[in-house]
Order: sequence, then C-alpha cells, then structure tokens
Amino acid sequence: MELVKLTNSSGASVTLSPLGAGILAIEVPDKDGKIENVALAYANPEDYLNDGPCLGKIPGRYANRIGKGKLNVDGKDYQLAVNCGPHHLHGGPTGFQNRVWDTEEFPGGVRFTYRSSDGEENYPGNMKVTAEYRWSDDNVLTLDMRAESDAPSVVNLTNHLYVNLDGADAGNALDHLLTLKASGYLLTDPDLCPTGEIAPVAGTPMDFTTEKKIGKDIKADFPALNFGKGYDNCYPVDGWEAGEMIENVAVLRSEKSGRKMSIDSTQPALQLYTGNWLAGSPANKSGKSYEDYDGVAIEMQGYPDAPNHPQFPSQRVDPAHPYHQIIRFKFS
Repeated sequence: MELVKLTNSSGASVTLSPLGAGILAIEVPDKDGKIENVALAYANPEDYLNDGPCLGKIPGRYANRIGKGKLNVDGKDYQLAVNCGPHHLHGGPTGFQNRVWDTEEFPGGVRFTYRSSDGEENYPGNMKVTAEYRWSDDNVLTLDMRAESDAPSVVNLTNHLYVNLDGADAGNALDHLLTLKASGYLLTDPDLCPTGEIAPVAGTPMDFTTEKKIGKDIKADFPALNFGKGYDNCYPVDGWEAGEMIENVAVLRSEKSGRKMSIDSTQPALQLYTGNWLAGSPANKSGKSYEDYDGVAIEMQGYPDAPNHPQFPSQRVDPAHPYHQIIRFKFS
C-alpha cells in the first residue's frame, strides 16, 4: 500500500493513504516558519486498520450515528450493525474507513475511489465513492467527496481528522481557541444519538459563536458534555443552503504556535469532537499512546441519524440524485 505525499512550493506537505482515504500528516509552518505535522498520526501504518479513533480517515457509508441501526429507504427496513452502544456508528465494523481505496494521482492532488457493493454492511445499492484531495501553494487542503448509487440509499461522508496546532504529539489541545458559525446544537440521548431537537447554544457551555478556549467549559456539569466526557456534539451550520459553500464555518487557532486552521464547507453540519476517548490508542511517533484531549476533530458532515428524522437535511442518494460535498482546510 503506497502512501501519497503532496508538497507545495513552500515545502509544506500532506501525506495521504489509500486505507480509508486517510490523512496521515499535514506539515505546515508555525509563526517562526518551523514546519511540522499537525495531524494526529500513528507510528505504524498497520495500526490504522480497525482503530477506534478512526484517525484521519473517511468513515462510511454513514459517518456518525444511525439510531439503533434502524434504516428505512422507500418503505423497506434495513437492520444495520449496532457497534456503538445501542447505535450504528461510521458505517459499521467494515466501514469505508477500513477499506483500501483505489488510488489515482494527478498534478497537485490524488483521487481515491471505493466501490461498495449492494448489501455491504446491509446498506442497499451499489455505490461508487470518490474522495479527491488537492493541496495548494497557500496551504489549503481541499477534499471533494462524491457518491453515486444504482438504487436508493443513504450516505454521509466526512474526514475524521484530528489536529493539534502545536504539533501532532504536543499533548493536550484544550488551550486551542475555537469559533463556530453555529447558534444551535443537536440534543441527543445519553448514547449521543440525536433526539430530533435543536437547542440554542446561547447561555450554555456549547457556545462557540465567539472565540473561546476549548477547555474553558469542557468540565461543566451539563448533559451534552456529561454524555460524551467532553464535546462530541453536532452543530447545524448557520445560513446553510444545499450546494452553497460557507466560508470559515470553524476557525481553530493556537496562540502558542501561531498556527490557524479555518474550514470552509458545503456540508450542513459539523461534529465537534475533542478526542475524549483517545487514551489507549495505538502508539504515535513519540512512542506512546495519545491521551484524551490531545487533538480536536471538526468533522463537516450531514446530521447524524438524518434518515430517521425527516426534519433534518436529507442524506438520501439515488441514481438521479448523486452526492457531492466539499471541505476546505485552510492553514495559516
């Protein structure tokens, strides 16, 4: 399995893997011009297979949760694997994140393709999925994700990148400052599956509409934080419209390193996950496991459990309606 490294004119680079169409490294400069990797990474490439954190990979067919694994498409019921408490997570045990995708390089980028057969993980329809990465001279990583199905089905794609802007193995990331274009968040059951309700963030520890440190309220006695031992919550994107790019949906920065990551996306929501269960993960390049809160994942995606909540934006895909979403990670 050959890795692909994209290097721009300034020497900044991205390393990508066909396993789960994953991001293994993003090497960008700090305020002093020192280039180092800010994407959490394992030392051994084999450790990416079936890892709990889904580090840097593209989960699917359906990223995040589907309640009790129950899926109905056009009146037909499908029972999906229950692999996260009582719910279905990230497409099941053999999700897209644990498959080797086909690789096609082109100038400035790489296209990974995976063909998922009808009935794989009990999802309907033969599905062709592509993830195209481009790396620009101004340190923008663009991820263009598409899916086509020969029958009605559902899909929800994202990249489960974890970053620490002080360096991949720098330790706790709770001092990072975060701003989100999100005035509401999804209420969930104690197992983090949406109830269907959206609550305002105003006046709660969930509020990142103005910049604050991730760790400021993370230990607050608040249901959404108690359920996940930190932030593991879906935020609808303010002003989202289908097919429209929203700029700077999330802005993450570190005062220590001076690095900033801003995210643009066409996706309707984001999952903020503060690495609450990273402890015990495979060894990183420093020779030890990551600890809880050592990285931050901001996963642009569709709403979790959308197939069971008609009021949520639809994640349906069928021959007449292919799937197409874009995420841009901008480093400065």
